[in-house]
Amino acid sequence: MTLIAFIRIPMSSWVWPGAILLVTALLLLLWSFRQAARTRRPPALVWLLKLLSLLLLALCLVEPLWMGRRAKLGANLLAVVADNSRGMRVKDPDARLSRGDILRAELENANWLASLEENFQLRRYLFDARMRRTADLAELSFDGPASAIGASLGTLAQRYQGRPLAGVLLLTDGCPTDMGESIPDFTGLAPVYPVVVGQARAPRDIALAHVSVSQTVFEDAPVTILAEVEATDYAGHTVVVDLSDDAGQRVERQHWTVQERDAQQVFHFRVRPDKTGKLFYRVQVGSQDEAADPNGAASVMNEATAANNQRRVVVDRGQGPYRILYVAGRPNWEYKFLQRAITDDEQVELVALIRVAKREPKYDYRGRAGEQSNPLYRGFGPDEEQTEEYDQPVLARFGIEDEEGAELRDGFPKTADELFKYHALVLDDVDAAFFTQDQMDLIRRFVAERGAGFLMLGGTESFREGAFARTPIAGILPVYLDRLPEGPTGPAYLSLTREGWLLPWARLRADEQEELQRLYAMPEFQVFNRVSAHKPGARVVAYVGDDQADPFPALVVQRYGQGRTAALTIGDVWRWGLGDRDMAEDRGKFWRQMLRWLVADVPERISLRTVHKAENAQQLLTLQVQARQADFSPMGNVFPVIEVQEPGGQILRLSTEAVPDELGLFEAQYMTHSSGAYRARAVVQDLSGNQLGEAECAWALDLDAAEFRSLRAKRALMADIARKTGGRVLELDELDRFARSLPTREVPITEAWIRPLWDLPGVLPALFILILLCLGLEWTLRRWRGMP
Repeated sequence: MTLIAFIRIPMSSWVWPGAILLVTALLLLLWSFRQAARTRRPPALVWLLKLLSLLLLALCLVEPLWMGRRAKLGANLLAVVADNSRGMRVKDPDARLSRGDILRAELENANWLASLEENFQLRRYLFDARMRRTADLAELSFDGPASAIGASLGTLAQRYQGRPLAGVLLLTDGCPTDMGESIPDFTGLAPVYPVVVGQARAPRDIALAHVSVSQTVFEDAPVTILAEVEATDYAGHTVVVDLSDDAGQRVERQHWTVQERDAQQVFHFRVRPDKTGKLFYRVQVGSQDEAADPNGAASVMNEATAANNQRRVVVDRGQGPYRILYVAGRPNWEYKFLQRAITDDEQVELVALIRVAKREPKYDYRGRAGEQSNPLYRGFGPDEEQTEEYDQPVLARFGIEDEEGAELRDGFPKTADELFKYHALVLDDVDAAFFTQDQMDLIRRFVAERGAGFLMLGGTESFREGAFARTPIAGILPVYLDRLPEGPTGPAYLSLTREGWLLPWARLRADEQEELQRLYAMPEFQVFNRVSAHKPGARVVAYVGDDQADPFPALVVQRYGQGRTAALTIGDVWRWGLGDRDMAEDRGKFWRQMLRWLVADVPERISLRTVHKAENAQQLLTLQVQARQADFSPMGNVFPVIEVQEPGGQILRLSTEAVPDELGLFEAQYMTHSSGAYRARAVVQDLSGNQLGEAECAWALDLDAAEFRSLRAKRALMADIARKTGGRVLELDELDRFARSLPTREVPITEAWIRPLWDLPGVLPALFILILLCLGLEWTLRRWRGMP
């Protein structure tokens, strides 16, 4: 805001004579106006001109002062911040020099810098990934890996808080790597005056604007890599997009013929990795017409930059194996086909607990009324609870880790330590009486707190028929068990809902027409459990029904607490594929994808992850280790150590600190230095040095890809920053004018100045000329109207 100057008339010996003269003149003017009105009234403009001339003549008798405020010399600070990132090396269309060369040439002949230094204490800074003080802006080298505009302005706001900072002159192309579309809160920052170097029109270039990875349990292509490619000034050319693995072997190549000058295209790569763990892939783009290497990347000699033509991505295929506990109330066909489906799947292990015979007393003891035990033991032997142990159900265990061990030896787990070591639980045709109340509550905690998966299969002793209606297990099911709707009475068919078509794990074909043909060829199902409705938030994946009755839910899923649950109301899925080899393969694929969905995103006891904020251009990562007990309660009094493998192969060891507000959470800070693939491994030890567990994570860093993500100078973004801080966007050719006007703008420390108005150059001659013009014009109007 510009400071306002004003005129003040001080008290002097000529004030009262001038006032008396002005009042007398006004009275005479009023008298003459009334006299003239009796004969011929003159225009009002005549009297106004005469009045103005009289006022100006009266002003000549006094000594008015011209007063105002301006920045006090040398009392205010001014920050001049120049962009030193590699992005300034870009040449705009039809430009002879790069943006950095233009800025350097401006600074070499910067008379405005000397003008600013006469009035302000200049603080010169260079910034790229970090901001640093410099004595001379000529040190610009334009080799910084990032443009931390947001972080630099935030640092200035903190550093000069409470100090008289008049403003921030920001010399940049306006392409930050630490800001999105939203502007950070720069509360307390002085006005920012961005000087945008560059054009809003992008130069000739091909760039990877964005690359993302999504993973599903879809067996044919569990990993989808989306690459968003932008091409500028490549109309009529063919762009090639390559996907390569970490060893440099090309996985897939796609082509795109560009039709417009500014074009954009999204490419989908569907990959089925043959390895587990953390995998790295590289996406690379280029023009086929300019390709120099027939086996690899394209040449980019005609592009603005080659730095934005490739990116690395991380694919986490897990370590496994994921253990699923399968509990059945009786031997049936489903276990056979489930086990067969995952025989060659190294990621999933099925541990089975199957009830061969129910609990039934071998003898009918007839003693006192209500007595169930042998009266021979009365008063000598065990109590009622011990007596019940003589009559137990017959259980069979399959897939346990140690045939001679204690896993499931006493039946279904009774403690969290025993149950929480599994990743998912499948209940197949087993009634609620199989579990105690504590075990059913433990299953609820297993899903809600452990974050595990839960699936109930249909059967004669499942859902409502298994008496689960008023149990904790009913609370985690995605369907209601209270009322039974009218359902099909005979054979029924399966059909996918709209939600099911959108879930990759629920489909078995990549093509819609093939999926429809598969559904039409599926057999009729005869065993199903009718449920009243699905719960709010649950998703119905498939329906089952016939021609006479409305279909009802067959497969319903939902999130519950930290985990996920599913209900498959069909009890004879084993019919699918009998006598047909192709359908049998479909059934196996369905079970594999279903089980993988159950264990997807199930947390481990020890986990390691990276926390990286997009606004952090310095690439400072926070590595977080979450340590849990066997029952998944937070683990304290442990010492996690993190080892980071850098792109060059060096191993850096980091110590962690406990997060005060969250038990079992530990953090370590790590500053990345270069582009490449990073791996980290966390080892958790107790007080005695015993290893309790470990976890791994990985990430990829491409500094150039972020720096050259956009080659257009972002004037709109800089204008928003200037508007929110009280500044304005400047051009290079108006810096001299800005340097002269800044001292007259609102700054923290100002001083008053006073000058006689008549001492200002040209004021008195202009005043007399104005008086003569007013009197001459007034006389001309009177003569024109025929007045004396």
